[in-house]
Amino acid sequence: MTVLKRYVLRIFISLKHITANVVDRNHGHIVATSSTAEHSIKQSLECGRSCNAKAAAVVGEILAMRLKVEGLKDGQGRGIHVNVTKEIEKKGFKSQTKVWAIVNALKNNGVKLIDEDDGNDSSPSHS
Repeated sequence: MTVLKRYVLRIFISLKHITANVVDRNHGHIVATSSTAEHSIKQSLECGRSCNAKAAAVVGEILAMRLKVEGLKDGQGRGIHVNVTKEIEKKGFKSQTKVWAIVNALKNNGVKLIDEDDGNDSSPSHS
């Protein structure tokens, strides 16, 4: 049985770190990840005691680059699903700028996202 929403974006926010994963639900594994806990990212940011929206945007940009390397920026034609409202509710209202920073960084770097809130394709428009 194949899952229609095969690739899903999951975001984890703690007091010190921000992590974004794209999960392949058919095979149950992470296909791409990016986190402020990574040495190379941590050194380039000044997070101090907590990470901000700027750090979240960097995590989103790096995740987008890794998806492109894996050939998955469009989720193999089906897109990468994300429910922004659900992610914000899980993380708390104070983390909404970080969630949106990751989502917008992915969109701005050409990743095809499908927002499950409204079911519409939220990939960047090419004018």
